[in-house]
Amino acid sequence: MARSGTTKKVTRIQREKTEAILNAALDVFSKHGFRGSTIDMIATNAQLSKPNILYYFDSKETMHAQLLERMLETWLEPLEQMSGDGDPVNEICGYVQRKLEMARDYPRESRLFANEILQGAPHIIDQLSGPLRALTDRKAVVIQRWIDEGKLSPVDPYHLIFSIWSTTQHYADFDVQVQAVLGDAKNLRFEQAQVHLDTMFRALLTRD
Repeated sequence: MARSGTTKKVTRIQREKTEAILNAALDVFSKHGFRGSTIDMIATNAQLSKPNILYYFDSKETMHAQLLERMLETWLEPLEQMSGDGDPVNEICGYVQRKLEMARDYPRESRLFANEILQGAPHIIDQLSGPLRALTDRKAVVIQRWIDEGKLSPVDPYHLIFSIWSTTQHYADFDVQVQAVLGDAKNLRFEQAQVHLDTMFRALLTRD
C-alpha cells in the first residue's frame, strides 16, 4: 500500500511527492508495460532516489494498482453520461466525442489500459467483469430500447460500444502510426478524427 496514505494527516509536500511519483510511474508503465517496468526506472523518471520512492510506495504493484483504479474511474465516466432521455443519435455521438477527447487528453492512461489488456488483464479482471460489464449492460439495454422504438438503425448494442472503444482509443494507442501517416499537428489530427467519426456513426445509426 502507499506508505504516505497510512498517516492520519498527509502534508502538502507528501501529496505533491506522491503525485510526482505516480506521474513518473504512469509514464514508465505506459511505455514499457507492467512487466517491463522497474522501480529504478520510475525513480529515474521522477528524479528521486529508489529509497525515496519506496518510502511512499512499497512496490511497483502498489503504484500500478493505484493508477489502474484512477484510470477505470475516468474510463467509465463518459459512458455513464450517455442519457437514455436524450436524442439517441446525439447521445451516442456525444459519447464518441467524449471518448475521443479522452484519447487526446489521457494517452498514457489509454496505453496503460491497453498494456494491461494485452497481458490478460491480471490486475483488473474483476473490475472488467464487474463494474465495466454492469455499466455496459445498462447502456446496451438503453440502446436496444431506442432500436425497438424505431429511433436507431438496428445494430448490436454491445458491438456498437466495442466499435466506439476501438475507433477512439486507436488515436491514443497508435498515435505514432497516425502521426507518421498524417504528419499533422496533434490538435488538427483529433479535429479531423472527430469529424470523421461523427459522420461515420451518424450514418450508421440514423434510420432512412
